[in-house]
Amino acid sequence: MKEEICKVVAEILGLSDSEITILIETPPDSKMGDMAIPCFGFAKLLHKNPALIATEIKKGLDQKKNQLGLDEVLSVNGYCNIFVNRMLFTEKVLKQVVKENLGVEKIGNNKTVCMDYSSPNIAKNFHVGHLRTTVIGNALYKIHEKLGYKVIRINHLGDWGTQFGKLIVAYKKWSSKEEVEKKGIQELLDIYVKFNNEKEEHPELMDEARDWFVKMEHGDEEALSIWEWFKDISIVEFERVYDMLGISFDSYTGESFYREKVPALVELLKEKKLLIESQGANVIDLSDYNMPPCMITKKDGSSIYHSRDIAAVLYRKEKYNFDKCLYVTGLEQSLHFKQVFKAIELMGYDFYKELVHVPYGLVSLDGEKLSTRTGNIIYAEDILKEAIKRAEDLIEEKNPSLDNKEEVAKQVGIGAVIFHDLFNQRIKNINFSWKEVLSFDGTTGPYVQYTYARAKSILRKYGKEIQYEVTDYQALIDDISFAIIKTIGGYEKAVSSAAESYEPSVVARYMINLCSDFNKFYQECPILKEKNEKKKEAKLQLVNITAKIISEGCGLLGMECPEEM
Repeated sequence: MKEEICKVVAEILGLSDSEITILIETPPDSKMGDMAIPCFGFAKLLHKNPALIATEIKKGLDQKKNQLGLDEVLSVNGYCNIFVNRMLFTEKVLKQVVKENLGVEKIGNNKTVCMDYSSPNIAKNFHVGHLRTTVIGNALYKIHEKLGYKVIRINHLGDWGTQFGKLIVAYKKWSSKEEVEKKGIQELLDIYVKFNNEKEEHPELMDEARDWFVKMEHGDEEALSIWEWFKDISIVEFERVYDMLGISFDSYTGESFYREKVPALVELLKEKKLLIESQGANVIDLSDYNMPPCMITKKDGSSIYHSRDIAAVLYRKEKYNFDKCLYVTGLEQSLHFKQVFKAIELMGYDFYKELVHVPYGLVSLDGEKLSTRTGNIIYAEDILKEAIKRAEDLIEEKNPSLDNKEEVAKQVGIGAVIFHDLFNQRIKNINFSWKEVLSFDGTTGPYVQYTYARAKSILRKYGKEIQYEVTDYQALIDDISFAIIKTIGGYEKAVSSAAESYEPSVVARYMINLCSDFNKFYQECPILKEKNEKKKEAKLQLVNITAKIISEGCGLLGMECPEEM
């Protein structure tokens, strides 16, 4: 409807649709209209008074009110306030929503999207920083799948590199097979931190670490055996966290998978005359693009992040023939991916345009950056377990007779953690706070889940089967009901915008708006006390539709909705 209005207004003013679309807004009070066009921005452009421009728009829209589905158009103090025909709008929105896929068009047309996310480092605990990439990536996967894309979920494990040389040195100096088997990944983390502390006074440790990594690169049996053992221990730990979150992947091909593909990459780069030697290392010169060199092999001949990531791009294009490949990683890796994508472009591949870095802000603890090296860390599993425990305590306090208390506590606790992350724009830095993450009040996951449970409670109390399609649109044009209708009408836009901007917070914030509208509806419309059976049924149908959207919206974010709370 906005698009149609913008086309007509553009014709009236002799401007482009986009110039109108940017300015059209939703008034803070529905009494001021369902849409408004402030005309002050047109004044200089058209050399006219804003009030006069608003009057011109009103006259033009008045002539096409029936065509556009409008009820009234007003010119007020330089604003053109537009009221839609509630009956027509309600019918159009609800008929669209009750179609398959809740009215969301499958614009993906089964195109393939590779998504690289989570990607924790082997031999390190899964911490709160990894939680960000995991829940953001999972939400983007679900949103794209909803829109009809075929998504390949890739967990590009950090399972190769000099850090494993460090770990082997640390293991041989300060640990044992018995200690690692007893303490698992925690022992590996402890000795890794110890190595980084000790190397400050004993820099020769780094030479030993580099030597062990070179052995790994050249297939040394002992080095690879220890590395494989560490990897197996780590994956068991990771899978436990993924199970708690209900997350799975299609591929676990990590960095180690691509190490054998680097020699072929080196030869290809030589053929394309892109490789030069710099201080013994092989690099691609990117100085013409205001970037430092993209290193392909170090002076000892071993591979590096850049070369393994370039090899991964080429492999994924060949294997999946993706239409787009997303990398959900920290903002601090922006330069790295710019270098990798530029290398792909210089190699002559057009699909460099299909490579997208989806950055997110840092997670800090008491203002300090999280660091495994220093031990300044919070583990994801600890957060999830604590959230579940707090949810259990709240259930015992508020509703101790609730069925399936353990399952509900898990849904609510984990939902609180996920929603807290996704409600914020991904690019924002987050200072980790237990109080904020586990709050169940305000704009939180538990608030959304409770709204769903409230809607389901109304339907259970009614006790009869509710027809999904609405039977009386006239019963839903009062102010409170219509507020929900308008928000429901924005569901498709929220989902498609979230995909287009790679921003799950669009869906999270939409959910809060829908729940807020529904809770006002719940408070002011005693549905089950409605004496007119036809009106009651229509209101219950609106409750049913709202519940379905809340449930699905939560699902897109990676959350579950309890039927009761």
